[in-house]
Amino acid sequence: MDVHSRDYAARARAILRDEPHVREAVIGATVAFDQHRERAYGEVDSDAWRAWASDVKSHALTNLADYLEEAESRLTENGVVVHWAETAADVHSVLEAVAADHGVRKVVKGKSMLSEELGVNDALERQGIEVVETDLGEYVIQLFGEPPSHIVGPAIHRSLEDIQELFHRVHGTPPHATPEDLAAAARVALREAFLTADMGITGGNFLVAETGTLALIENEGNIRLATSAPKVHVALVGIEKVIARWSDLAGMLQLTSRAATGQAVGTFVSMIHGPRRDGEPDGPEAVHVILVDNGRTGMLADEATWEALKCVRCGACLNVCPVYRQTGGHAYGWVYSGPIGAVLAPALLGLDEGGALPFASTLCGACTEVCPVRIPLHDMLLTWRRRTVEAGKAPATEGLLLSAYAAAAKRPALFRLGAAGLQLLPMAVTRRLPFLKSWLAVHGDLPWSKPSFLRRWKAGPK
Repeated sequence: MDVHSRDYAARARAILRDEPHVREAVIGATVAFDQHRERAYGEVDSDAWRAWASDVKSHALTNLADYLEEAESRLTENGVVVHWAETAADVHSVLEAVAADHGVRKVVKGKSMLSEELGVNDALERQGIEVVETDLGEYVIQLFGEPPSHIVGPAIHRSLEDIQELFHRVHGTPPHATPEDLAAAARVALREAFLTADMGITGGNFLVAETGTLALIENEGNIRLATSAPKVHVALVGIEKVIARWSDLAGMLQLTSRAATGQAVGTFVSMIHGPRRDGEPDGPEAVHVILVDNGRTGMLADEATWEALKCVRCGACLNVCPVYRQTGGHAYGWVYSGPIGAVLAPALLGLDEGGALPFASTLCGACTEVCPVRIPLHDMLLTWRRRTVEAGKAPATEGLLLSAYAAAAKRPALFRLGAAGLQLLPMAVTRRLPFLKSWLAVHGDLPWSKPSFLRRWKAGPK
């Protein structure tokens, strides 16, 4: 299956048909994630906290130009080299220049969804640079040659048996190695990578404008090594990650961890203020921060969908989404999946490539209910659906059928006649009708309700 294809429906069908284990693995992982989040939300006044966090992000975004300039000034004062990148190609050019200046041949990477969005690994490898993912989940899918399927748990679609077979082949571990043995084998390989890498690349959870502080959350310690062991550290930071004040950071870090993994705070939180100073034993010789736009300015100007830029990449909306749970992230064909991916894709990729994803939703609203920064995701899904239809990107047959249904629904006599006609059709014919065929393929043949809903409605409650 080509996960880079934009045909969501075809990919989803292929996963459900050919990889039934994915559904089981994804449901198990996302249910566990959500249970942890629910417990963590219950320990605090989550409604008040989320309202505060939404305001923090809204304030930063509505004053983004000012805070980006302030962040650049503070970072520069701290000895950080700041670069501005409008596109993915600009990011690649900066990385190529930095790598050439420092003679980089090997890179270790901390987990970064932005780096996936920008195609950083491929760009570096084209320069002959070895790239090693150091987050355990990212390391696993790098060995599989796959993109991540979840924002927080990139390998949740893979079973223990899959990883046992992979590590047996790559690292020579026993065929039925325990998770602890698998982690130990990865640790040995990654330790060598840290010791021999010339450059570390990370993302950035938050960038504090007031102090020029880059904050990173993790649970494994690999980011801390990637930012301190190599001689150069490069951080890829979306411009939307800026927050105004140092006093905002503690709350945002804790709320993000509660939403993502149910922890009060991540096991490791790194605060990067610049390169190693004279007399300090650890740290890189140079720190570069690349502030990345890649379509975000255009999103910010969109009054209907700009709030998607509040996203803290916690993955909570994926964990509760009944559609995401059926297939995992690869069906979406892009780095961001689930509800947040369905609103980011049409904004950043355009309707031709991302217009189908807003339809991959039940509109149950669960994503909005759990979002730590209260992004109105269900409203945005409807907005992008409407725009897709208005742009003529929706299937023509779908528009005709819905128009016909709307016309019949406004005329009770015509509606009753149509319903009666459908009931007279053999089920073999009904199974081939547009809309109904996909639904019946999952639910099986169901009998028509007798009496009809309209008759029951007219009769009133019993």
